[in-house]
Amino acid sequence: MSVITNIAAYKFARLENLRSLREELTAKCKAWGLKGTILISPEGINLFVAGGAESIEQLLTELRGWPGLEDLTPKVSESAAQPFRRMLVRLKKEIISFGVEGIDPARRTSPKLTAKQLKQWLDEGRPLTLLDTRNDYEVKLGTFDNAMVLDIDHFREFPAAVAKMPEAMKEQPIVMFCTGGIRCEKAGPFMEREGFKNVLQLDGGILKYFEECGPAHYHGECFVFDQRVGLDPHLEETDSALCFACQSPLTKEEQASPHYVRGQSCPYCWKAPVEDMMSVLAERAKAIRRVTTPLPGSVPYDNYRPMRITEAYDGVPLIEALCGMFSHLSREHWEGVCTSGRMLNDYKRPLKTTDIVRAGAKLIQLVPGTVEPDVSPDIRILHEDEAIIVLHKPAPLPIHPSGRFNRNTLKFILSQVYHPQRPQPAHRLDANTAGLMVATRNKHFASLVQTQFAKGEVEKTYLVRVMGSPSEDTFTCSAAIGSEPGVAGSRAIDEEEGKPARTDFKVVRRLPDDTTLLEANPLTGRTHQIRIHLWQMGLPVCGDPVYLPDQRVGELQTLSVEEAPLCLHSWRLSFHHPVSGKRLRFEAPLPEWFV
Repeated sequence: MSVITNIAAYKFARLENLRSLREELTAKCKAWGLKGTILISPEGINLFVAGGAESIEQLLTELRGWPGLEDLTPKVSESAAQPFRRMLVRLKKEIISFGVEGIDPARRTSPKLTAKQLKQWLDEGRPLTLLDTRNDYEVKLGTFDNAMVLDIDHFREFPAAVAKMPEAMKEQPIVMFCTGGIRCEKAGPFMEREGFKNVLQLDGGILKYFEECGPAHYHGECFVFDQRVGLDPHLEETDSALCFACQSPLTKEEQASPHYVRGQSCPYCWKAPVEDMMSVLAERAKAIRRVTTPLPGSVPYDNYRPMRITEAYDGVPLIEALCGMFSHLSREHWEGVCTSGRMLNDYKRPLKTTDIVRAGAKLIQLVPGTVEPDVSPDIRILHEDEAIIVLHKPAPLPIHPSGRFNRNTLKFILSQVYHPQRPQPAHRLDANTAGLMVATRNKHFASLVQTQFAKGEVEKTYLVRVMGSPSEDTFTCSAAIGSEPGVAGSRAIDEEEGKPARTDFKVVRRLPDDTTLLEANPLTGRTHQIRIHLWQMGLPVCGDPVYLPDQRVGELQTLSVEEAPLCLHSWRLSFHHPVSGKRLRFEAPLPEWFV
């Protein structure tokens, strides 16, 4: 059996006469029996090509004859079959699409760190941030341990993701990486231009690291842009596949799903026939009962709780930072955590009370034998398809891991029910608020739905029961809401520096016990918006543990399952489907208190 030689290479260089170069190169590659893709642009060349070893050598000799490409050095691997279907030579504006003017890797790039140097630094536990510049579907197959992932769908989204990074990271060492290094050639200079002072790029990317260092400090495989889909740390083709329909990379476990039909569908894009929807939802109900009986947080487990050092405690001993950041806990408490080896760095190595910490550094507190408070497990899936999951969230049930809750959260439970998928909540509801919610099958669909929420394109109607009786049957509150959390996560009205907020209200029924049933339509999405606006008008929500009558603030953030519920209910939602674009409308059953 003949062996196919695969090469990947790029080089930033100023190239001219591109059309004639393209025509000549296309003819020669076809004559040599090569297949793959070569991109040429005024800024350089980027190629993924496979064929016989002799033909590959002829191609490299040809390209090294072009001015600026004399030292073109490829990454080489072998496969039993040709991973490409045809030979394409394309002219492009950029060899890697970035869309930022003034970044010229042919002139200057960030300093490079060799694969062996990076491994040595990781072995030593040096303080640094590993930054994955790849798209989220690539990261899905594998990445470096403890790497920072930006959750982007395209490299053009990288600048916006950088803008959200903590300011303190501009002073810290960052080692960025991608598949072969080309994206870092642009990402590094861009980050330096944005004020990051210590940026390095992994020379040759993940593939070079695999070649020289194997699997050390890396989990999973590396996504590649050909029919092989994934390579393991020994540069061998894995069992991963690519869905023909939606182009999602699929692990071996995902290919075992009954929804994976080669060339047609996968667990991410499969859509149940209408007649099967009821049986699908019934199976989901069984899975939810199985996952929540008992509640996942009721079984003792070792909980690794992350935290980050704030700017105010940069350069101080660890014990001073902990006491300052968590002043409600005693110094003796934190000394006990540290001396027992339960305060760890990002590599899960124990820290001492005297260790100096830096702003933005990630720490991990090990809490052994964690048992979480009970929550309501009554999650009901109302609709699901290839992109979205519409559900009725019970209360109390937090959505995201935080504070006392990690496994007893909606996100954790859904990840168990839909494994290997990890559904992403597209918006937030407070732990104490019940009703309609939208989750999505993956981060890509989440970004499409979240954008609709951010732009105010989602129509939301809540039902609420308040203490007292408003003077008008319809009224509006437009008080600005502050972003800084107070006691129990509360927010306050802040007309000077708060964010604009508006909620429209309509009276449904005035009740004999001096409470009133309302419809609430929030036109913005601030934290606790409906509750704060009503509280500010002297109409606190019945059962609210935070925004109490007489403008008092309570100290209990999440109600227990035994307590009377918060009378706030997400009733109706209307938004555009992220795939079809069709306007969808959903309505939840009325709560018992809405009599």
